[in-house]
Amino acid sequence: MLGLGIVPARGGSKGISRKNLVSLHGRPLIAWTLDAARSARSLARVVVSTDDEVIAAEVRAHGGEVPFMRPVSLATDDTPVLNVLQHMIQELERRERWRPDVVVLLQPTSPLRTASHIDAAVDLLQETGADSVVSVVEVPHQFHPVSVMRLKGDRLIPYEGNSTVTRRQDKPTLYGRNGPAVLATRPAVLLEQGSLYGMDSRPFVMAPEESVNVDSLWELELAAWYLSQRDGTPSSS
Repeated sequence: MLGLGIVPARGGSKGISRKNLVSLHGRPLIAWTLDAARSARSLARVVVSTDDEVIAAEVRAHGGEVPFMRPVSLATDDTPVLNVLQHMIQELERRERWRPDVVVLLQPTSPLRTASHIDAAVDLLQETGADSVVSVVEVPHQFHPVSVMRLKGDRLIPYEGNSTVTRRQDKPTLYGRNGPAVLATRPAVLLEQGSLYGMDSRPFVMAPEESVNVDSLWELELAAWYLSQRDGTPSSS
């Protein structure tokens, strides 16, 4: 099986300037994803899709592969990640006559995801024959739809009907995508169905402490703390 890991890393970012290169626990944020991807037995190749020459240089300095630059037209704030994945697959096939059996999207904003997470998600994809496997995290009970409120004028009202469920144990378990940290899918789903997930998507459940998605400085500090706990060194950003 040929597994291809794709790390999208455009130059623009709003929450944190130069987010993909920001220092996390003494290393660029993107380096944590590159390390996990290169250590995954399920990936034959790991490539980075970027429009930014500085990011490309940093990726190569950390042993990563940038086979070609991403067009500026695919690096806007509203560019769907689906289009980025399609571009990478199509260009690799056109330039190198190389096409993977499985594509794994690895967002660089998920630095706590490990090689074992990647391998487990790909294994699940292969075992089930599903169109995709996406990493998720259990939704905290206080953010469950039956607990969420909204404003009507200046008053709080239930977001979902007139729910009276208040006990945690009475709320059904829900899951949210955690980035996603890992999305394992198939080229045919991306190219022929024009979808990330297809018709049959399975969950790969990750723990909250593995699911930090760095979109803000607070989340960057949280990720640094978790990494310090994991490797037993002082937290640094």
